[in-house]
Amino acid sequence: MYLGLDIGTSSVKAVLVDDKQVIVEQASSSQMDVHRPAPLHAEQNPDLQWWIAVNEAILTLSAKGRAAVKSIGLSGQMHGAVCLDGSDKVLRPAILWNDGRSASQCREMMETIPDLTTITGNLAMPGFTAPKLAWMRDNEPDLFKRTAKVLLPKDYIRLKMCGVHASDMSDSAGTLWMDVAKRDWSDDVLSQCGLSRENMPDLFEGSDIAGTLRAEIADQWGMEKVPVAAGGGDNAAGAVGAGTINPKDGFISLGTSGVVFSADDGYLPNPSAAVHAFCHALPGLWHRMAVILSAASAVDFVSKMTGFTEPSELFTVLDAQRPIATGPTFLPYLSGERTPHNNPSATGAFFGLTFEHAPADLGAAAIEGVSFALADGFDAIKAAGDAPTELSIIGGGARSTYWAEILASVFDLPLHIRDGASVGPAFGAARLARLGLTGESAKSVCMPPAIEQTIVPNPEWQSQLGPRREKFKTLYTQTKDMMS
Repeated sequence: MYLGLDIGTSSVKAVLVDDKQVIVEQASSSQMDVHRPAPLHAEQNPDLQWWIAVNEAILTLSAKGRAAVKSIGLSGQMHGAVCLDGSDKVLRPAILWNDGRSASQCREMMETIPDLTTITGNLAMPGFTAPKLAWMRDNEPDLFKRTAKVLLPKDYIRLKMCGVHASDMSDSAGTLWMDVAKRDWSDDVLSQCGLSRENMPDLFEGSDIAGTLRAEIADQWGMEKVPVAAGGGDNAAGAVGAGTINPKDGFISLGTSGVVFSADDGYLPNPSAAVHAFCHALPGLWHRMAVILSAASAVDFVSKMTGFTEPSELFTVLDAQRPIATGPTFLPYLSGERTPHNNPSATGAFFGLTFEHAPADLGAAAIEGVSFALADGFDAIKAAGDAPTELSIIGGGARSTYWAEILASVFDLPLHIRDGASVGPAFGAARLARLGLTGESAKSVCMPPAIEQTIVPNPEWQSQLGPRREKFKTLYTQTKDMMS
């Protein structure tokens, strides 16, 4: 049995996968609220939120299942900055991927490192880890001076589990401290932030073993002292789970954030359109990624504002009613935006509301707006080179057939909903755990899960969605200077 852990923004997911790659158990814990102590700030407490949620999720699994675990893999939200002192004590709440406070530090990095985009494959954006530490250097100098190590969210959990400072290539590529083509830390970029390799964890490929479960944690969880694989950032691990490991393979992830992911066998950056070029979680692979900061989280936000107890209630209504082009236009930029706008100050909006609109119309508009934003990102990926000609869907949003059909129609591509799609990163982490233990080839293990359903574009919907997408683009262009 292989255990995959995904430390997400809204929950921790744990899955047990057997030797036949069947998910035999899964559990989750949702003690994961985001704290926003000031405008553009987004933080979580690694100990009081992540670690407690990890323990709760694991102990929800059966004792028999836990005792059968042979190795563990980790996945998690990317870019978060966990700052530790020399005794591995957390110095401050973790600054998250959707935190926008470091825009001025991003500008400074772009100005002082002329070849930053060549080295890192990315523009400096507030979501990345490096500008967060530059912000601390400028605004919390005492805490910055005490920072001995900087870890990403899943890697802090590894520290608690194994007592080691380690990370994988895919997650670390999202720090903006890596030379992504060389799969190594960049001394030049680290130095600009006032840091060095000594402040960084050791680097491993995602399928390498990076530590062993500490005896006291093994006893607490009812496991042996099993090996722990390096793992991957949530999207790279999700790609491993979805079998997206060959050039031109791709998927859409509908999690808290939204992602369009394209696997590559080489380094293909397109920073001018805010496309991310990162290492994959497997050796010798890279990927391009378009990211929008609010996807399922935007739909959740609108569903709660319009009186639905749970987002699933909204999905049930929309799957039954299938409304199309009936609601207002929705801009989903509730936490700023990355691809293709790179605008941390972007804000959300409804445009075109009337007395005739019901709650479901606003929910449909939210799904439509998120889909348009994802399509903008896919266009940016295509501008950098070959792109997928079909995509899978993973993440919690994959449970809505209506949303999948909107996406297929907007992207003009067939979309596959696969077995285990809603727990993709955790499943991918379990696969990395297996590879680390057995040494099997990635191609023999990381095959695409069975297709449960294929959604094809709806020509009638496309004729209506095309003009609405143009309105969506125009609305952002004409209002971006008024956003704050």
